[in-house]
Parts: sequence; C-alpha cells; structure tokens
Amino acid sequence: MKNTFCIIILSLCCLAFSYSQNNSRPQTSRPNIIIIMADDLGYSDLGCYGGEVETPNIDFLAREGVRFKQFYNTSRCCPSRAALLTGQYNHMAGIGEMTTATDQPGYQGHLTDNSVTLAEVLKDAGYQTAMVGKWHVSNTIVQNDPKEQLKWLNHQTTYPLFSPIDQYPTRRGFEKYFGTIWGVVDFFDPFSLVNGEQAVENVPEDYYHTDALNDTAVAYIESFSNEEPFFMYLAHNAPHWPLQAVPEDIAKYEDTYKVGWQAIREQRYQRMVKLGLIDPETEPLSDRMLPEEKWDENPNKEWDAHAMAVHAAMIDRMDQGIGRIINKLKERGILDNTVIFFLSDNGASPENAMRYGPGFDRPSETRTGETIHYPVDKAILPGPQTTFTSIGPNWANVANTPWREAKEQSFEGGVRTPMIAFLPKSMMADRGSINQQHVGHIMDFMNTLVEVAGASYPKTHNGHQISPSTGLSMVDALNGKETKGHEDLFNEHFNAKYARIGNWKLVMRPKADSKWELYNLDTDATETKNLALVYPEKVKELSKRWKVWAEEHQVFPKP
Repeated sequence: MKNTFCIIILSLCCLAFSYSQNNSRPQTSRPNIIIIMADDLGYSDLGCYGGEVETPNIDFLAREGVRFKQFYNTSRCCPSRAALLTGQYNHMAGIGEMTTATDQPGYQGHLTDNSVTLAEVLKDAGYQTAMVGKWHVSNTIVQNDPKEQLKWLNHQTTYPLFSPIDQYPTRRGFEKYFGTIWGVVDFFDPFSLVNGEQAVENVPEDYYHTDALNDTAVAYIESFSNEEPFFMYLAHNAPHWPLQAVPEDIAKYEDTYKVGWQAIREQRYQRMVKLGLIDPETEPLSDRMLPEEKWDENPNKEWDAHAMAVHAAMIDRMDQGIGRIINKLKERGILDNTVIFFLSDNGASPENAMRYGPGFDRPSETRTGETIHYPVDKAILPGPQTTFTSIGPNWANVANTPWREAKEQSFEGGVRTPMIAFLPKSMMADRGSINQQHVGHIMDFMNTLVEVAGASYPKTHNGHQISPSTGLSMVDALNGKETKGHEDLFNEHFNAKYARIGNWKLVMRPKADSKWELYNLDTDATETKNLALVYPEKVKELSKRWKVWAEEHQVFPKP
C-alpha cells in the first residue's frame, strides 16, 4: 500500500499492539488529557446543547461531565487556536488576524517566541504529546504565480513546505503530528496534509478527512506508553466549509431542514430551555440576522435544506469518530484516567464560500481534473468533492441559537462556544451538570492543564522570555465549586471588538461607521436591548477599559 496515511495508521497500530495486550499495567496517577476542537460549530449544533444533530458520543461526555454555558473564544479560527495553545490573548501570541506575516508584534501570523504551547509545557512535565488535525497558526507559504498556486492546490504539483518548518507543530512541542497546516480543506483530498514534517502526497480513493483524523487519534492512543501520561490535541476541520460529507450521513438529515430556518431555530430554543441551558426571562431568542428573508418566500428551499443537511452530516461523522476514541480509551482501561475537553473555535460561519471562487486556499479542480464548482446560483447541490459551498447567514444564525450574529463578530453568536469537560471520577462530583455562572475563555486551558498535570508555566523557554499567561485555571469550576471566572474579558478581530466587565458588555461591529453598543448580560444575555444611550457613562468607562487592554496587548499594528 503506497498511501502514506494508511502506512501511518498501520505502523502505529503495530507499534501499539504490545501495549493493548496488557491493560493491567500500572498507570501514572496524572491524568491523560485530550482537547477536541470543532471548526465553525455553532453553539446549539450538538444534541446536548439543544440541537437536532445526532451526537450521542459527545452527549455522553456531557452526561458524564459538565457543560459550560458562558465559555468564550476569539470569534475566528487562527486567533482562537493561538489563545488555546498559549494561554494568552491571541495578539500577545502573534495572531491578531490571520496567518499573513507582518512586522507588527500582534499581527505576525504565527506563534511567536514570547509564547509557549501547551505541548511544550506538558512535554517538559513528562507528558507524551501528539496533535491531529488543523494547525493554522503558522505563516502560509504561497506561490507567486496564481496558476502555479492553483496547480499546487489541485495536487497537480508538489512543494515540500506549507509554512516555515520551524513553525510546524513538531517544532512547538508535539512529538507526533498528522493533519493540515493550512485552514480550508477538501475533505476528500485535503491540501497541506502533513505526517510529522513530511507532506502527504497521496490519499486513498475512499479517504474522508474527518475519519482519517479520528482514526489517527485512535492509533496514537494505541501507541502511547502506559508509563507516562499523554496529551493529545485533536483539531477537527469539520464542520467548516466546504460542505462535503459522506452520502449515507447526508441521507439521515435529508428531510430534517425542509421546515426552514425559523422553525428549526425555535425548536432548538425550546429544547435549550427544557435542558436548563437558557432562561427565557433573561435570554429571549434574539432577532434573526436577516429577518427580511422568509423561508416561505425562499426560491432555493431545496438547496438550502440540503446544505444544512450536509452541515449536520459533517457533525454526525465527527461524533462517530469521537465514539471510536472513547471506545479505545475504554478498551485500554484508561478512560477513567483521562480528561477530555470538547469545544468550538468560534460561532458558525455566515460566509458565502461560493462567491470566493478558486484561489489562495481553494482549488479549481480535483486531483484527476474534475471541475470544482462554486455555485453562486445554487444550481448544484452541496455534498460531493466537486462543490465548494457553505450554509450562509440564515443557517449560521440557527446554529448559534439563541445568540446574536455569528463568526467574526464580537456579539455572543461569534464568541460563545459550547464547552464540555469530562473528568475522571476522582476529579468530579456533579456529573451531567451545567455550569451557569463561571465565565471561561479559550486561553484558560493553559492554567488549567498546568494545574491538572502538575506542570510549571515557564518564565523562559528555549532562551526566550515568555509573556505571562492571561488565562485562569478552571479546576475549581470543574470540581463543582462556585466560581465566577473572568471578571473582565476583551476581544478584537478585524476591528470587531468587545469589552465585558462583570455582566456589562460593550460591543462594536467592524464597519468604519459603527458605534459602541451596550448590553446588560445579567438581564439580556442575547443582546436584544442596546442601552448605550441610557448609560453613556458606562459606555465611556468600558471603552476606556478596552483601550487600556488594547495598548497592553499589542492589539493594533504600530506605524
């Protein structure tokens, strides 16, 4: 078998065989740690957060763990990954926007030398480390000739590196790595696929990326020694566009979304209320992003319903593989000594992938020369490899129920994420609970894992001064203690920004003529009543706080 991916899986399984034969070997008292992050998953997409998508395995983690209601990301993929990996606000880690290299400290487009990753910290503490999936925190190497770039994207020519080699995961603490260095992928034949530091040039005919990531994670678990704990970061590309899924998974949801945007959104909201996630008195269903667009008047009902069915199928497939990971942990007898976190990098995406067309990270043809369509007119259904499509703003609004807006924005629909923590029985008292009060942030994983692993956050690493972590430990919250979490939080992404001080939130859209909006999240968590004109002094106070934070955290490029 020539395929590199298959060789990886087979060799890992062979190496791990002796370990899997003897689950009675003594295990370290320190827990294994797995972080699973979905890409562009909406707040309410999961069954345990009110969604209609079948996610029994993630629901199991929630039922045996704790769900967090108020957990924040940074509204976009690479900044969120930077914050998660380093325990810092993303600008301090060098990724204020995307992965384009600049000379500005907060906008270098890669993890900087003043940051240290979870893998580096845990590896120094004796953990085995591995990563599977989407990296997207290094400068992207592109070809200057657009035609040559497309040939590369189409797998019709090869280059050895997708970013500078010193920015690869294996150079930032991960001993094993299989995944994509860039962000957007063809799920049936992904660009920028890497094993360790070697580009994977071929995949099997039946390759599906979500399966490959989950199966690699299973193989890595097999390969880990029982004598030392392991840390694994599984960063899924699903359900980020393009909408590409396996036909049998799509078929499960073929009729689900034919009732339309508003009906599904209201159904999700009612389930969230029933689950105890939402208080209708203080968290009414926010207005739709595009209220003027009515499902009954939609000329593209069939296409739009099918698009959301593919989105659901991509989540379903991810969950199936997470079930295989859980089963492998059970098989090895280590599930009850493993901490598992699940979350999303930002809210669901309102982007129109069709209007982008080929270029940069989007192919024009398959490897074999078939045209890849970007059907702006919605004349070709989503799902197969030969289409690059997305769910658009109306379904993204549904996926982010009940919150306002979506990915890239600093409103709650862009920055709130579902977050589930599954812990060993010795670490957790109240299984199946929902933590309503703790305000967490994606940068909190560093302080949390340092405490869980008995590690130390360094002041220097590899000869470089390391900026202090700005995250908080979640350990007390995980143990069921009453904690408030962050008293203040801030965000900026392409000039979309917010300041949350206590339950007051100041937020602004990225448009040049936008003004600050003010919301009291204690009485209006879904941001339906702008109080900026009622409390102008509060606006002034919070805007000053935001400016101080911005100056301290390299938020704007310096001239």
